[in-house]
Amino acid sequence: MADHMLATITIGINPVAFSVGSLSVHWYGILYVVAFVVAYYLGARPHLLPRGISENDLERITGWTILFGLIGARLYYDVQNLDMMHSFVDVIAVWNGGMAFYGAIIGGLGTILVVGWRGHLRLWTLVDGGAFFAVVGQPIGRIGNIINGDILGGPSNLPWATAYTNAAAVLQPGYKLGVAYQPAGAYEALGTLVILLILIGIRRRGVRPGVLIISYVALYSVSQLLLDFLRQSEPVIWLGLKQLQLTAIVSLVVLVPLMIVVWRRTEGRARPKPEGAAESEPPAGAGPAADAEPATDAEEAATS
Repeated sequence: MADHMLATITIGINPVAFSVGSLSVHWYGILYVVAFVVAYYLGARPHLLPRGISENDLERITGWTILFGLIGARLYYDVQNLDMMHSFVDVIAVWNGGMAFYGAIIGGLGTILVVGWRGHLRLWTLVDGGAFFAVVGQPIGRIGNIINGDILGGPSNLPWATAYTNAAAVLQPGYKLGVAYQPAGAYEALGTLVILLILIGIRRRGVRPGVLIISYVALYSVSQLLLDFLRQSEPVIWLGLKQLQLTAIVSLVVLVPLMIVVWRRTEGRARPKPEGAAESEPPAGAGPAADAEPATDAEEAATS
């Protein structure tokens, strides 16, 4: 996949994995499918099944969440890059990269809340599962960005700087073949893996439903605010910050506090059970304030 040459890493992979007639199948799309499968089986499923969410409900919610998460991710990218949207094909051209993860978070969380509410499921438990789905799947999806070359920093001579040599590489305007750049997409993948480890550590403390999704949104926003200083393939919008960084600030200042307020008025106000107290089954149709059992050892092993 990559070879060391002149103290940098060269990537010469064709973003198109294979073609069937006039249909081209891109690595970017293949890795998204792999990310969804891995995120379901190692992220959402191990978290939610032990907490009372049935497999049928989980499959239904996952399907709708993937659909509207993808729509949200693409629409957010389109809004970020209106100058590149010259036709309907440009709007939907996901095969050239261009999926903004904040849009996926907005579309995905909204879908989970709506479908979960209609099904009388525990909403905080569900969105916690959504956090693990996102944090497990995103690093895999970033491999597609690394192959494309569409998330890069500035020119660099660091040993891990990446230079693209394939003429089909999806480089942003101003980037050139054969020039080594900071691998901003790889930094984002590593940052998400760090968030995953932190969330696993938080979950092992037996926290209430809702703490994980709030922690994820806060940690992801901080990571984007910091890492985007290295990502120079996006334009500066205001006060020396890019649109993704401005979104991260809004998330930290508005969304995270709002989530904490709602959590405190629902799940957070319930008193913890004394240690050793007998567990009782929640009534049918229990709402989002219903508590959940702690994770099992088998579940932790599956996710770690």
